Amino acid sequence: MGIKVGVVGVGYWGPNIIRNLKQLPTCDMAICCDMDEKRLAHMNRLYPGMKTTSNYDDLIGDPSIDAIAVCTHVSGHYPLAKKALEAGKHVLIEKPMTAKVDEAEELVAIAKKNGLVLMVDHTFEYTAGVNKMKEIIESGVLGDVLYVHCSRLNLGIFQRDINVVWDLAPHDLSVILYAAGLKPRSVQTVGAKLLHPKVEDMALVNLKCANNASAVIHVSWVDPRKVRTVAVVGSKQMLVYDDLDPTAKIHIYDKCVDNPPHYDTFGEFLCSYHYGDINMPRLQESEPLSVMCKHFLECVETGKTPRSDGESGLRMVRILEASDRSIAANGGEIMLDA
Repeated sequence: MGIKVGVVGVGYWGPNIIRNLKQLPTCDMAICCDMDEKRLAHMNRLYPGMKTTSNYDDLIGDPSIDAIAVCTHVSGHYPLAKKALEAGKHVLIEKPMTAKVDEAEELVAIAKKNGLVLMVDHTFEYTAGVNKMKEIIESGVLGDVLYVHCSRLNLGIFQRDINVVWDLAPHDLSVILYAAGLKPRSVQTVGAKLLHPKVEDMALVNLKCANNASAVIHVSWVDPRKVRTVAVVGSKQMLVYDDLDPTAKIHIYDKCVDNPPHYDTFGEFLCSYHYGDINMPRLQESEPLSVMCKHFLECVETGKTPRSDGESGLRMVRILEASDRSIAANGGEIMLDA
C-alpha cells in the first residue's frame, strides 16, 4: 500500500491533483471531498474505485489517511489545512497558502510542532523551464541579475475572493524568489478594477530587491492575448523564458551594455553595446504537477523539507499582503521584513 491521500475541493484544480496522484505507484488516492454533489458524481465516473464524500470529517476522522491536499478557494485554505494538521495529517495546499500572514504563520507553527510536512503547490518551481533558468542564473552565465520583468496576461479566469495579484503573481514570484534568487525589500502595486467591480483585474507590481536589483510583474485577467513570459537582465547576458513557446521556451541572449568608467561632458558619454549569439538550451520536459506530487509523497515518506515548504508559502503571502496594502495606499511603497 502506498501513502493514503485525500483531496478536498474537486472544482478546478483538484481533479488535476487527483489525476497525477493516481498515476504514482507510491500513492493510494483514497477519497475526495466537495460540497457539490455533481462534481463528486463526475469524479465517481472518472475513478470508480475512489471514495467520495461531502463531509470533510470523513477525511479528518479516518486514521488511515496519511495526507490531505487542499484545493479549494483561498478562503478555505486556512481552516481546512489547520484541521488536517491538528489531526496529524501531512498537508499539500494550493497556492497562495492562505489569505493572511498570521494564518500562514500559524500553519507553519502547527506543522513544525507536530512534525508534519506542509507543502505549497508552487507549480512553476517544478517545471523544467524554471529549473533550467535557475541552473543558468546560478552558473553565473548571466552575471549579476539586475532586473526581472514578468508578464502573465489572459482574458479570464475571474476569481471571486482574491484579486489578480493573488491569483496570478505567485507563479512569477516563484520565479523571482526561487529561480532568480532575488530578495525583495519593498513592494509597490498599482491595480485597476476594469471589468470586475469588486477586485483588481489588472495590476503592476514593482519589487525593490537586495543588491540594487528590481523586478516588475504585470498581471491581468483582461488582456486579449495570453502571455506567459519572464525576462531576466544580467550584467553579462540576458534570458527570456516563454512558457507558451512549444519548441524553445528559453532563449539566452549574449547581449549587454557597458558604461564608460567616467566622463566629463554629455558628449563623452557613449555606451558600448555587445551583440552576440542566441542560445536555446534543450529541456527535458515532464508534467510539473506530476513532479510536484511525487516530491510531496517523497517528503511525506522521508520527512525531508519540501522545495516549496510552508516557509516558502509564508514568504509569498507576506509579499501579497503587502501588495494589497500598497494598492490601498495608491501605489505607496510598503517595506517587507528582511
